[in-house]
Amino acid sequence: MSEPQGSEGTTQRLPVLEKAADTGGAYEAPPVPDDDAGPPGTSGRFWSARRVPAGIVALVLLVVAGAFLYDVAAVRADRDALPWRRDLARQLAERPLDDTWVLVGAGVTAVLGLWLIVLAATPGLRAVLPMRRPHADVRAGLHREAAALVLRDRAMEVPGVQSVRVRMRRSGADVRAVSHFREPDDVRADLDTTLAEAVRGLGLARPPALSVRVGRPGRKG
Repeated sequence: MSEPQGSEGTTQRLPVLEKAADTGGAYEAPPVPDDDAGPPGTSGRFWSARRVPAGIVALVLLVVAGAFLYDVAAVRADRDALPWRRDLARQLAERPLDDTWVLVGAGVTAVLGLWLIVLAATPGLRAVLPMRRPHADVRAGLHREAAALVLRDRAMEVPGVQSVRVRMRRSGADVRAVSHFREPDDVRADLDTTLAEAVRGLGLARPPALSVRVGRPGRKG
């Protein structure tokens, strides 16, 4: 049977995806271009929604405003003001500014206001590390615990490493390893190379600085 000619009914060979051979859990990060950091100013930290503080402030304001509105409406309807509002007005009129309770109330109010200003001016979400943005409309982040787990797994692949402890911070990663049959200097050199590659593979916008220490296991007994 002859194959149909022309643009209709033509057959194209589809690309074949071959499954790579198992390398025993080794991970090799794809090469990252130098200009993959995205536009300037787009790799900052994630901002927290501050749902709990915002909800508390909204609830308090709603209760206070509702109470005052109800009392004002009652007075407008030729009813007596509520006792708590009369007592509050009397206290505000009679107490001097240097009174202890006035100073305490002012201090608490100032602290709460400063706290709200700090929450509004800081991004929060310190546990999420921003990643590179190769596209302006795509943004991703990596949790510190996940990044620390990746570095720990990569460090355990180095020959001679018995145990590893990784502490991930926003600007650095502290790695503490224990070597049980190789020289600590040799193990540290391999760890420096392996972990530097692992950090690049994380794709973070600001790669953390590595601090690697290698020691011997303590004597038992």
